[in-house]
Amino acid sequence: MSADEPPMTAPAIAILAADARNAPDAAALDGSFTIAERLLLSATPDAITWQAMPVPPYRKDYHELDRADSDRGGASAPLPAEYLGSADSAAFLAYAAGKPCGLLLLSTGWNGLAVIDDILVDAGARRLGVGSALLAHAEAWARGRGLPGIMLETQDSNVPACRLYARHGYQLRGFDRSLYATHPGTAHETALFWYLLFNDRTLRN
Repeated sequence: MSADEPPMTAPAIAILAADARNAPDAAALDGSFTIAERLLLSATPDAITWQAMPVPPYRKDYHELDRADSDRGGASAPLPAEYLGSADSAAFLAYAAGKPCGLLLLSTGWNGLAVIDDILVDAGARRLGVGSALLAHAEAWARGRGLPGIMLETQDSNVPACRLYARHGYQLRGFDRSLYATHPGTAHETALFWYLLFNDRTLRN
């Protein structure tokens, strides 16, 4: 979930459905990144605006957090079995030059929207267009099922991902300062909820 602006010589990216054969590739992905900014949020009845502010740099690794959750009996990682062979969810792996470079987990939410449950770009493949390719694949998946849009959640500490979503037309429509309050290591973070509704001009404008 990091900045993903492709250079001039970006390699071709292939996105394949995950199955029992390639699922282990997800564990090889390095989801770590350095946080040097956080979002400063402002809310009115009509909109949420944001700007990035610098913070002392520190490292975050989603896989390490997932492993800690699993040790406490919480979420497992990195590719839960329920995403394989399901009619209402799906898992995809991105490859560049034959090497795994990204992960996308999708499901159908209670409100009928597609949900990006996880989107991850390997640390060694950032700024190659992998994140953009995964978002395009998520949109194609949602549209192919006749779903009205996509939602996802990230955190105010993941500024590169937020910029990527905004570039792709997602709108920040909600936040929760307490979602991670009991979660060790991320209690200081604010959950951000991004939406891309295909036919709602109030969100696309």
